[in-house]
Amino acid sequence: MKLSIVIPAYNEEQFIREAIQRVIDCNIGDIEKEIIVVDDFSTDQTREILRNEIEPLVAKVIYKDKNEGKGAALRTGFQHVTGDFAIIQDADLEYDPNEYKDLLAPILSGKADVVYGSRFAGGQPHRVLFFWHSVGNKFLTLLSNMFTNLNLTDMECCYKLFRKEVLQTLDLEEDRFGIEPEMTAKVARGNWRIYEVGISYAGRTYAEGKKINWRDGFQAIWCIVKYSL
Repeated sequence: MKLSIVIPAYNEEQFIREAIQRVIDCNIGDIEKEIIVVDDFSTDQTREILRNEIEPLVAKVIYKDKNEGKGAALRTGFQHVTGDFAIIQDADLEYDPNEYKDLLAPILSGKADVVYGSRFAGGQPHRVLFFWHSVGNKFLTLLSNMFTNLNLTDMECCYKLFRKEVLQTLDLEEDRFGIEPEMTAKVARGNWRIYEVGISYAGRTYAEGKKINWRDGFQAIWCIVKYSL
């Protein structure tokens, strides 16, 4: 079996080395790892680091010729997935690849087709940051649940793990962070079996490189309505 790990990256020179090394080092037993990195036309040293240091260590590095957003980078990466399962991994240090095994468990046991991580479920540690950001996340999750009739606790979580058969049905369109509610709406529409697993979270500040902003929140609302109706 093989797990494809799709890593969109944009201006992550500070974290890209360690983030990818963590993915390489994480233990998921006998499952093969296929690491696919998509550089979304970074303007710092990320591209040079990928070319000179990372390329020999991973299955594929894709360099986009213009910046389009996380959603567009994920769509590009998904086109190259050859694994039995695929997971999204941000190119920073907010999420811990050592938790892949926990996310894989419901799929490997035959219970799930899709597994979401949740920063708000379970007892895993998380960094305390941004009250209004957490309120926004919970509101978007509630709104998404109202339209999809799911009971997720963290729709916006990066960690989304799919069986390849599910991924091939999604036909994704969004270029930016709207891809999160789009994926959720389309998974719900497909009546796939969805599980949620509590994960740890080491959030970062905007000074440390966090990119999502209030405009993305409004776009997410539009996407929830657009793809759920």
